[in-house]
Amino acid sequence: GPSKVQEDRRINQDVCGVFNLGMEAKTRLEDMLEITAQSLVHMEVAEHYQIIKELGKGKYGQVVLVTHRKRGTPMALKLLPKASTKLQNFLYEYCVALSLSTHPAIIGMFGIAIESSQHYGFLYEAALHRDLISIIKPKAGIPEVAAKLCAKQLVSALDFIHSRGLVYRDVKPENILLFDRHCQCIKLTDFGLTRPQGTLLRLVTGIIPYTAPELSCGTGDSPGLPIDASLDAWAFGVLIFCLLTGYFPWEKTLPEDSFFEDFVIWQESGLEEDIPFHWRPLSHDAIAMLRNLLALEPKKRGPLQQVLSYLDKPWRAEEGRKEGRKEGRREGGREGQGLATMLNRGDTLQILAVLALLFPMT
Repeated sequence: GPSKVQEDRRINQDVCGVFNLGMEAKTRLEDMLEITAQSLVHMEVAEHYQIIKELGKGKYGQVVLVTHRKRGTPMALKLLPKASTKLQNFLYEYCVALSLSTHPAIIGMFGIAIESSQHYGFLYEAALHRDLISIIKPKAGIPEVAAKLCAKQLVSALDFIHSRGLVYRDVKPENILLFDRHCQCIKLTDFGLTRPQGTLLRLVTGIIPYTAPELSCGTGDSPGLPIDASLDAWAFGVLIFCLLTGYFPWEKTLPEDSFFEDFVIWQESGLEEDIPFHWRPLSHDAIAMLRNLLALEPKKRGPLQQVLSYLDKPWRAEEGRKEGRKEGRREGGREGQGLATMLNRGDTLQILAVLALLFPMT
């Protein structure tokens, strides 16, 4: 095998490569920001667009479905209140999204950034089939075929983002829009957290299941962690687990979370047996794939492309597949919305209740 010196040299080359890509991305975005700031379109939304309905709402603002009053084109309009949004942050998100929008699995942009009396906003293609969270059934997930379609498209989109010197940092079902109900066409959206590779991330306040463990250990005093593609690999692994099971593998990547602690012990053991109980609906191949994506050491994670070599293998254990079919028949659309609420709120008691129902103690 390679010597310690060779391994250190390879790691240093990788770090330098990531840093250079990140610097190029940073320079490119700064240039775009400057040009966009000078070409903001000043208009009142209602004069040019008819608002049809609200598509989504969050702390940032809202997304509405609109049609152009003259041409009738349906579009999604993201509106951010000027009172609570820095112009620089708005321009940054818009420029990142625009620079990535040529990829088929990333939301298409209309290239119009607007400023009204009360809002900043930008227009992008409307996804009329909502988002991925809307089709995940509690304790069942989504059909395996659909999960694999999602995985294939997301690997391509995330690889593209990484090739542009960026880290997405927000892989979750709410940010994956559906253009049909069978996941044949999905698209990533929401680039507010995307940053150039090598950016120092100092502190993570809201730890969620998708947060990589190296970020959960951060303190206000730490000099910061230079981010890279391994953060997206971790979140992607958690997402695939959710799609196949209908629940999270853990709530927080912290030692006090017993589900995460069990996973850490199992990962570090390197053994195939002693699989945490709630992983058992998954096939051996899916478990091997996820253990790779969810490696505790960032440098051992991924690469995302390795997921493609598992597409022709079963991802659910036969027993798990039968259970999934039963649950799928029992669960209705309203329960699907229940999971959406649960995942959004990160409701500890509900998540633990789901796991307790699934795997009662004997």
